[in-house]
Amino acid sequence: MLISQIKGSNGGIVVAVRNGPGTPAKAVLNAGSVYALAMEAADNDKSLVAVIEAHGLGEEIDLEKAYAEGRFLPPITHPDAAHMHLTGTGLTHLGSAATRDSMHKKTTEAAEETLTDSMKMFKMGLEGGKPKDGEKGVQPEWFYKGNGFGATAPGAALVSPSFALDGGEEPEMAGIYVIAKDGSPFRIGFALSNEFSDHVTERINYLYLAHSKLRPASFGPEIRIGAAPEDIRGTSRIKRGDKVIFEKPFLSGEANMSHTFANLEYHHFKYGLFRIPGDIHVHMFGTATLSFAEGIKPEAGDVFEIEVADFGLPLRNRLAIAAEEKVAIRQL
Repeated sequence: MLISQIKGSNGGIVVAVRNGPGTPAKAVLNAGSVYALAMEAADNDKSLVAVIEAHGLGEEIDLEKAYAEGRFLPPITHPDAAHMHLTGTGLTHLGSAATRDSMHKKTTEAAEETLTDSMKMFKMGLEGGKPKDGEKGVQPEWFYKGNGFGATAPGAALVSPSFALDGGEEPEMAGIYVIAKDGSPFRIGFALSNEFSDHVTERINYLYLAHSKLRPASFGPEIRIGAAPEDIRGTSRIKRGDKVIFEKPFLSGEANMSHTFANLEYHHFKYGLFRIPGDIHVHMFGTATLSFAEGIKPEAGDVFEIEVADFGLPLRNRLAIAAEEKVAIRQL
């Protein structure tokens, strides 16, 4: 089942669900929001699908029309945006077969002291990112992107700050979670995401990674409820006007990763800070496809498009550059 949120004619939220791509979407009756439905399920130990079925479905919704009209919201929002956490992890994907072979060769034949920290982390994932049931695997790289104020709706502009050196896409899968009243994390499902980053800043020094990730992100338009497919295949592209300036396959799923989703989830939610009742987590799981690696420099007005058939509508966002802001710190 796919679930999404659009702006209603009265300014409220309409929750739409459908049974998969190509099927009609209908409004969930008396839903309030995806968050409200998810918390109802989590706090009452019910499946989200069961809660949706209990609410019932109403009028049919034209999702394509809503998208064209700019009425999509992020597929989950919190009444207080500060209680949504945008986070992620990198060095989790194997990439193409050639890249995989190259990385294996570097990590197995090179002396340990000659490896970069990134290659060491990648090697750790290859060796311990997929633990057996009941065991704990190696922890991955982890980063913080911000809170719900940085969550950009599908179809809206991803705004790069004036001081950024680059604004580039990262096509990824994102896990969507809520925390029940007893502190238990519950996964709603997975969504396409654009983990928008500043790769030029990151390249200056790896310790600038934290700075490069403090950018908005977009995810959706729809959440695929349930577990992710083992092998996820789609396309990442950039359009400049009527021209496609970048297009490349986008691979994800555990068949294309050095970690299991369960291992990455554990190492995020093992921190009590991330198990605060009522919070939302959008956790992005990394990628092997970057236009930056192909020498592409996105410009204001370019449109990022990430598409995987099993996850419904493609995720589209235009790049915008923010005006310079004057920031002054005053003494109280």
